[in-house]
Amino acid sequence: MAQTDPYKTENGMQLEKGPQPVTVPPVPGPAPGQALPGQAPAVQWMPLPPTIPGCPPGLEYLTQLDQILVHQQVELFEAFTGIETKNRYQIKNALGQQVFFAYEESDLCMRLCCGAERAFQMHIINNNHQEVLRVVRPFQYCSGCCWCADCCDFCALTIAIEAPAGQAIGHVRQRGSKWKAHYDILDANMDPILKIRGPCCPCQSIFCTCDVDFKLMTYDDSEQIGKISKQWSGLAKEWFTNADNFGIQFPMDLDVKVKGTLLGALFLIEFMFFEENDNNNN
Repeated sequence: MAQTDPYKTENGMQLEKGPQPVTVPPVPGPAPGQALPGQAPAVQWMPLPPTIPGCPPGLEYLTQLDQILVHQQVELFEAFTGIETKNRYQIKNALGQQVFFAYEESDLCMRLCCGAERAFQMHIINNNHQEVLRVVRPFQYCSGCCWCADCCDFCALTIAIEAPAGQAIGHVRQRGSKWKAHYDILDANMDPILKIRGPCCPCQSIFCTCDVDFKLMTYDDSEQIGKISKQWSGLAKEWFTNADNFGIQFPMDLDVKVKGTLLGALFLIEFMFFEENDNNNN
């Protein structure tokens, strides 16, 4: 069958050919998940692991981790005015993928009058904005001294870690010591599991930028199995803000509830030693 010329009419007249379609080469741009130039980097979340029987909902992420990075966000209003604001933190894995986001709930008067000794609730949420962990610190007047922490329960700082909210999975309790910071990691029944042993001088400066390590020990003090570290954030960030960087290392096969309790211990250490600007600039 003869092919018909689309540019000829039935009586044989030739029509003018119109402009031919032009193929436009693809314009290079950012890969999926990357931010455009001038925009803030897109948040890359850690892939959601499968549900695990017996694991508190939302804590399945922790079963795949042996290291956590916690980066406190800079609050510009606080940096310029000196007025204490609610803290916020990004919680990431070793690859820089965000695992959780934590934000503080506290009273304004408590922040202004009590500073780092204030009561608070730290809400830890996943990428679906669902709360998976809660750290509860009550207000304890005239507590926190390492010399008298063993005198009575009221003198020792204690926090509860809940998952889900209202159901305790662990506690962190300050222990008495002559100089160094000591903490007990307790389970939901207040039975001791592990210990944390702090350094003699938990401070950083431009002349001492090494990590401040709080060692994670077995309860009989026979072996170190991990640590909580305050990391140097850079001169400008350390000098002008309260925003700190932390890291936690623990065994991969550690119980997920204990891992969540250690995350709560990090926030207690942060508020006791590094929340006030004066502590950062000793």
